[in-house]
Amino acid sequence: MTLVATVRNSGESEQRWFYGGGLMTWLATPEETGGDFFLSEFVGEKGKVTPMHVHPAAHETFYILDGEILLDIDGEKHSLSTGGVAVVPRGVPHAFMVTSPTMRSLTIQTPGTDEAFYRMASEPALPGSEPVPVDFDRIREAALRTGAIEIVGPPPFEP
Repeated sequence: MTLVATVRNSGESEQRWFYGGGLMTWLATPEETGGDFFLSEFVGEKGKVTPMHVHPAAHETFYILDGEILLDIDGEKHSLSTGGVAVVPRGVPHAFMVTSPTMRSLTIQTPGTDEAFYRMASEPALPGSEPVPVDFDRIREAALRTGAIEIVGPPPFEP
């Protein structure tokens, strides 16, 4: 397969409301990268959490563009703020909680194996649309159906 260059300006990428909370902007899809990676921007509000989970087939890298999260990697807590980066190898349990009023990050998954999960666990964010309510049952179902993530526990954070 021969790949072609992907070039997008702001506002030209697919956006999706994630059922785990927040807005995802898909910057480079696995189809566009030959499956090498999946690059997305994520925007979340204070209190947004993920359950403890693993990505069996993909490494996940977080780069914080603005704001702060508390990241739990295999039981060890790390505060990560603007300009911070964390690389979580495949198979390592992790979760995060947004601790600033808002947070914006880039996430890259290598290889780009998890798009089906994110597609099943989200809805298109059409102009003027409202965020979808958090629905962890839908997240669990997408995880089970795709195998892209395994939920291994509840969010490991104090409310």
